[in-house]
Amino acid sequence: MLARLIDDRPDFDPRAWMAQLPPMDLFGALLFQVTGQQLSVPATRRTMARIQALFDGHLPSAAELLDVEAGQLRDAGLSWRKIGTLRDLAERISDGRLDPDALGRLSDDEVMAELTAIPGIGPWTVQGALIIALRREDVVLPGDLALRKAVRDAYQLDHLPAEQEVLAIADKWRPYRSLATSYLFSAAFEPAGAPPDTPLQERLTITATTTPKGRPR
Repeated sequence: MLARLIDDRPDFDPRAWMAQLPPMDLFGALLFQVTGQQLSVPATRRTMARIQALFDGHLPSAAELLDVEAGQLRDAGLSWRKIGTLRDLAERISDGRLDPDALGRLSDDEVMAELTAIPGIGPWTVQGALIIALRREDVVLPGDLALRKAVRDAYQLDHLPAEQEVLAIADKWRPYRSLATSYLFSAAFEPAGAPPDTPLQERLTITATTTPKGRPR
């Protein structure tokens, strides 16, 4: 089971991927996650590079994003839907309806409720931001197809587990579900040719291309 995955990877550092990301506050992490919705890793990297180029090589703050024309963001590779989501998020932060510092003091469930109220932001997007920006230790992504497949393989199930089944299994991993998720993603992508130290965020972005479209992630 999960213990075997950990024992088989004695040199695997499940947190090393975070050092490979640019500095991100909560807004930056959400921008990163929204950008990666339904995109492959290379496409996400290209889009993020173009966005950073608009802002002298760094990720924009909420105020900075609102200062550029929507068309410039579209030229950088964001869809109009994603632009609308990010501008809505940025407006809520800029006018005080959302306070990132206050959000950081809330529970995971409370952060989820606040952020998924924004059209275009779903659980997957918030879960990634919880791990990246808020460094939460007990986050799992039950709707992620790659994680469901990894759970199926690790637990030798004869079916692809539904979200509720993944959550039930993941209950055993508390209070370190983020750590367990990292190990499971490592197992999921090694057979596909990804090296064991492939960053978790790349794994999360890869799975966006295998998840049915039509709902916020």
